[in-house]
Amino acid sequence: MTISDPRPQPQEVARVTSRAAELLEVLWGRASTAPVSAPQLRVLFVLEHNEGINLRTLADALGSTPPSTSRLCDRLQAVGFVERRDATANRRELELYLSRRGRAFLTDLRARRESALQSVLEDMPAGRRSALLRGLEAFCVAAAAQIQEGGETAARTA
Repeated sequence: MTISDPRPQPQEVARVTSRAAELLEVLWGRASTAPVSAPQLRVLFVLEHNEGINLRTLADALGSTPPSTSRLCDRLQAVGFVERRDATANRRELELYLSRRGRAFLTDLRARRESALQSVLEDMPAGRRSALLRGLEAFCVAAAAQIQEGGETAARTA
């Protein structure tokens, strides 16, 4: 899985990135996400970056329905990871927040995942690690911009 073309096409990079994501899933599968499921973990990640959103906005972000999203939040609230609060602008709405316990869970999960990654990265030559870091930083910027743009589009159409 080497790339000799100094200017690879997006589809080739997407294929390799997809393979890397699959390998990450295997590595990270060793670091349990209990007591939350993969869909519940996605809720925590969305809430971490969108504090105070309502259920409909969260459902849209997840590509789910409000009833399904509400059930996910019920379970996360039961384990103390999510808090629901009355909205300040509209008392009929609830705002969703990560609790302290939810934030601590994400911090611990990330530490365990980073530990798993570190052992792989230690086996890479330093120059390749530097190139990977630069590429991933650029990817994160582009992905965050696209996610933000999608959120703004969803908010305008709601």
